[in-house]
Amino acid sequence: MIKHEQPLQKIQVPIPEPTGTEVLIKVTHCGVCHSDIHFWEGWYDLGDGKRFTISDRGVTLPRAIGHEILGDVAKLGPDAKGVAVGERRIVYPWIGCGKCRRCLQEEDNLCPQQQSLGVMQDGGFASFVLVPHPKYLVDPGDVDPAVACTYGCSGITVYSAISKILPLEPQDPVVLIGAGGLGLSAISMLRALGHQKIFSVDISADKRAAAIKAGAIDAIDGAGADPIKAILAATGGPVLGVIDFVNNSKTAPLSLAILDKGGKMVQVGVMGGELKVSLVGLIFKAATIMGNNTGSPAHLREVARLAREGKLAPIPVTILPGDEANNALMQLKDGKITGRVVLTKP
Repeated sequence: MIKHEQPLQKIQVPIPEPTGTEVLIKVTHCGVCHSDIHFWEGWYDLGDGKRFTISDRGVTLPRAIGHEILGDVAKLGPDAKGVAVGERRIVYPWIGCGKCRRCLQEEDNLCPQQQSLGVMQDGGFASFVLVPHPKYLVDPGDVDPAVACTYGCSGITVYSAISKILPLEPQDPVVLIGAGGLGLSAISMLRALGHQKIFSVDISADKRAAAIKAGAIDAIDGAGADPIKAILAATGGPVLGVIDFVNNSKTAPLSLAILDKGGKMVQVGVMGGELKVSLVGLIFKAATIMGNNTGSPAHLREVARLAREGKLAPIPVTILPGDEANNALMQLKDGKITGRVVLTKP
């Protein structure tokens, strides 16, 4: 990316040379995420007319975006151990500083000085990425690489979000707001973890149909006359767990409204806006509102394990060649993608 809200362009830069514990990965697959669209636009909606820009995060252009990365080990630094040239690996992209408390607890995604691939450093839209340590690489086994690459963001994000609404009984209704790539991944993940009553909410008929196909027992039209009433009718009443993969000024109040006493709502999407909350009402409902910022390296290892063991059903994937990166981004922006879109490279 050379400039925000402008078509992506190819540029040539030298291939990085790994030093120390670094590992050079030749990218073969890279998922395209809605976060890439926000990066392309250059800002986030904070609500009340306020914006948080990409430059506010300390990002400078040009930058190769893309953080759902899978590829082959191309070269090792002299101190890189535990991986060999030619091996295929999923890349954990949310790289931390490696020194703070969060990083030492293996919670790089919560590091205040992140150096994430595809954000602070060049990511998977490039031909090669430089990974600082083999601990950020996970073996996909025989899993389809076009699906496995999505685990670095989509997979770990939904796993982390689901962990925040647990513990729940298998028959406790769970409501998922949004049936895009993350919403469909969450259905697959919940089913892999043994949950049965999964309800999806989306404004698109096609995406609601995809949610049913993925394993949701019902899909409710979020653009209907009274979506709150429709959701409560489908679920049989207020629920203990809601995950909002849209997270804007319309969906967040809906999530809170359908929450039962003691319930938890997890905000994942970054579509923006604000949520007005009655503080006393929050106490009486004993509700918990949580934000979720991707997931940890441990989450990636667990998601990959579930997939390798055949417990995690693959989500729908549209595959496009790497040269069509701009086309892929625009299709996702226009809502034309069901599931995930993945770029492949020779």
